Parts: sequence; C-alpha cells; structure tokens
Amino acid sequence: MKAVMLMFDTLTRNHLAPYGGDAITPNFTRLATESAQFDRFYVGSMPCMPARRELHTGRYNFLHRSWGPMEPFDFSTFQALSQAGVHTHLVTDHKHYWRDGGATYHTRYSTFEFIRGQEGDCWKGRVEKPAIQWKGAEDAETLRRRSGRMTQDLINRAAMPTQEEHYTHRTIQEGMAFLDANHQQDNWFLQIECFDPHEPFFVPDKYLAQYGCRAEEFDGWVPYYCGAPGGSEDEKVRKFYQALITMCDDYLGQIMDKLKALNLWDDTLFIVCTDHGFLLGEHQWWGKNIMPVYNEIANTPFFIRDPRSGVQGVKRQALAQTVDIPATLLDYFDLPRPPTMTGRPLTQAIVDDSPVRDYALFGYFGGHINITDGDYVYMRCPREEGKTHLYEYTLMPTRIDSMFNVKELTDIRIHSGFTFTQGAQVMQIPATFGYLNPWRFGDKLFDLRADPGQLTPRQDPSRTRHYAQAMRDMMNTQDAPPELYTRFELDTLSDSRERAFAERWARLTLAEGDALHCEHLGVEEALRFVLRAAERQGCRQQMRERLDASAVVTEQDIYLLINTCLTGDCHKATLYQARLLLRTA
Repeated sequence: MKAVMLMFDTLTRNHLAPYGGDAITPNFTRLATESAQFDRFYVGSMPCMPARRELHTGRYNFLHRSWGPMEPFDFSTFQALSQAGVHTHLVTDHKHYWRDGGATYHTRYSTFEFIRGQEGDCWKGRVEKPAIQWKGAEDAETLRRRSGRMTQDLINRAAMPTQEEHYTHRTIQEGMAFLDANHQQDNWFLQIECFDPHEPFFVPDKYLAQYGCRAEEFDGWVPYYCGAPGGSEDEKVRKFYQALITMCDDYLGQIMDKLKALNLWDDTLFIVCTDHGFLLGEHQWWGKNIMPVYNEIANTPFFIRDPRSGVQGVKRQALAQTVDIPATLLDYFDLPRPPTMTGRPLTQAIVDDSPVRDYALFGYFGGHINITDGDYVYMRCPREEGKTHLYEYTLMPTRIDSMFNVKELTDIRIHSGFTFTQGAQVMQIPATFGYLNPWRFGDKLFDLRADPGQLTPRQDPSRTRHYAQAMRDMMNTQDAPPELYTRFELDTLSDSRERAFAERWARLTLAEGDALHCEHLGVEEALRFVLRAAERQGCRQQMRERLDASAVVTEQDIYLLINTCLTGDCHKATLYQARLLLRTA
C-alpha cells in the first residue's frame, strides 16, 4: 500500500476553477476529473500547527489549547504507521515545524526533509540588514514586531534569484526524488507539504506575468487587518495571491505526471488538501485569526483519489473535516483507530457519498465555537467579555515561537486530565493571549443555501437553539473542559437565557463610569481604548469634553477624537487599533 498527500498552506478554494474560481488552475481542474472532490470539507482547529495536531491525532485541538507541539500523550497517525512497518516521509518548507511550538511533529515520521527560506525563516545570516519598504498603518511597536520577519525574508529571497532556488520548487523536487527512489517499493506514505500560497507572496516572474504583474509592485506581505492594503492596491494583492496559486497548480501537475510516469497513479492513495483559507477583502477583512471564521477560511478544498474504489470525476456533499484525514489513512493501511480518535474514515463517502458526520465543529482556541451541518453555520461567542473561564491544558508550555514566560507559569494547577491524555495529568494554565476578542462580534447564524457568501446573518432563535444544543452534544463527545460550557452558556440552554444574553450584548453603555451610548459594540470597545490612550497622553478630560452625553457615539466620532486629541506615535497606534476594534462583522 502506498499513499501521497500533497498539502498546501492557506489555499482558499474560491480561487480554484473546480470550485468556481477564476485563478489559472488547469491542473486542479484535471485533478477534479480524476478524483473525488469534496464540497463540504471544513477545517477543525486553526491556524497552522493546531491543524497539524489534528492531522496526527484525529481529534480537535482548539477546545483544550492554542498553538503548541504534539503532547507526550498524543497519538500520532504517522508514528503508528511507522511502527506498523509503513515508512513515512515528510518533505516540507513549513518553518513552524522547527520552531518552539511545532518541534515535536516532524520527529513522528520515519524520515523528514526540511527546505529552508520561507516567511522570514532564520536561514541566511547577514549582519547588515536591508531596509524594508512598508506602507502599512501600524504604529512603531507593531511594526517593530513584524519587521524582523520581513527583513529576514528579504535576505532569504536574495539567496533564491531563480525559480530553481525557490523553496516551493525545492520542496516539490525533493518529494519527487523520494518517488523516484522508492516507487518500486511497497508500504510507504509521502507527505509533500508546501507553505505556499501562504503569505508573503514571493512569486516567480513567469506566474506574475500571467496576471499582468511585476515583482516590484508588491512585497507580498498582507497584514491581518480590516480595509487593507486598501483602495487601488486591493486587486493587485489578489492577483499576487492568484499567481502563487497558479504556481502551486503547476507543481500539482508535476506531481500528478510523476505518479503516472512511475506507474503509481492507479495503485496509490492521493490526497490534496490545505489547513485553512484566507480572506482577501471579503467581509472587509484581510488575513485570518482576528475575525469570525467565515467560509473563505473554514470551507477548504479537498480532493482524494482512492485506488480501491476507482471513483473519479465526482463531487461529494458529505460533511467532512481535517480530523477525518488520519482516520482515512489508518483505514487505507488497514490499521485500527485508537479510542482517542474522533475523526472518521472517508472511504465509503468517496464511493457513494455516504454521510460521515452530522455536524462539524471548528474554530480558534479562545475564539467563537463554530458548528455547521453543511447547510447552516452557527458562530457562538463567549457570554462574557475577556478571557474568563479559559485555560490551556498542556504538558508542553510553548507557543508559535517561544516558551510560555515565567509569569504565565506562576498560576499553574495540576488537572487530572481528559480521556485522550491516557491517564496523564496536565497543567491547567490561565489563557493570556490578547489578539482574539470574539465577544464584540456576537453570535452569527448563516443560511449557506440562501446566502453562500455569508453576507446577512439570520435572526432565528429556534434554529440557533438547535445548533447550540448540537454544539453542546459534540463538545461532550470531545471531552471538552467543563468551564467552556459556562463560558458559552451551554451548561443550561433555555430561551430565557438566550434572550437575556441578546439584551445584555445589545446594551451599549461604557463600563468605565462614562454615561455614554455607542452606535455598536465595536464603537464601545474602540472608545474605551481611545480614552485609555488619551489618559496616557494626559488629554482624557479634553477628549471627554468633546463627547455629548446625550448623543450616540459613532464611528466617525472615534476618528475625530483620535485625530484632534492625540499626537505622534500615540495617534498612529491608537488609529491602527481603533480600526480593528470598530469591525464587528
């Protein structure tokens, strides 16, 4: 038995031709005619490493912890394959595998190959740093945090002057080298994982030319933001992204051709997938992580060709998720699923579109809990603002590129563990990160059949109650921490409690003693932030006097206050953050 999984990062399906997109993707079209295309495939946990933990364990990550490594108690599908005599090989340029929060993933494979240079990877050493040209609206501190990666990215790009040196090219070539060396062998699994089309969009000229673009027109970095890069540049950014997708499509075609040339096409399981999508101006947002998880991010492309069934050229409507991929691999190699795995094999769904699951949960740790049945998406926000009733459960206290700091580790409690920790106790650590605030977006319910673009949230209390109940039932099967039921008021569902929350959420008065009323929750949150900034600059009273207690504070008032009362970097920093806070959609 042989299997290949080609994984791209941040591949948004609505740009791909088989899903109705207008990017140049002839090989994705060819793949769709020779495989099963799933139309209702959803993420589980996001972003990068939370999704990859699901690829190993076959269970959700986001209910129990944020970004982190594989835990000592975690089941790894790829390690299980190796132990059963299936050689597993990983080829990737995804730098997060070699950072603090991902350092235990690649070692679960029999062998692995790391391609250097992506997204500011600490690769080429250069003492004298090049100057970056950045036109973002960030304050100096925010820019300082980002500029290190951007500077290193420029250094790395200088080491890749041609497409042959490009990290995606090298990743694909190493994957095909494994195929050349092992195509006559049996019992192996190859994971070729490309970080592209993740930003920064570093695109060889021949693909940019297909979209009328030149490399010097855009540096490839997209801020996770609202209303940015802005104006006439928006379409240019989208073209760069689509050019990168066209490059990925080109390499997909090369992998397909290689499998056919080596007579592997008809007896090798072939999966093409991604971890999540990306917003490029849809819903007035750019990026991911900080906004609600719209379908551009959550509903991902998925293709699978199973040689046992020979099914090809079909579209499947069965609801499936990332957690189902490892279950499918174990089924293909005839290995049992462990009790901790909640994902399910897609084998029969490929054959005849048999249902895989009734509902799918998805989200970020600390964000909304989202649920879908493929027809509706319901996003439920916490019932209180802030990080109340939110803990990380881990024995590996690291995150994306750092360990937890000592201050975070001074309030640890030892927790008895969960069903999937296999008897191991874990640390319960109060959550401290600050980039997510799902409270200000409230609950959202979308009818995907009538409103596939998720443009108009529905008000339907009975249907909302139905999905909240389904959410609670699914969380029970995942052994979710008990405090989450309190955080989201799922412990006791009732119409009266739902109405009380809706009224509480809609009450727009500041909690700092200022008798002011705001246009919406985003304005309220922004005003709090602006008043605190004014206090630090010694002009809070001046700002407060400009507000009419009898009037409703609007978005325009927020900008007026910032522009007339604040100066210097405080003005720029406050303006940058206020733009984010004002977004509630």
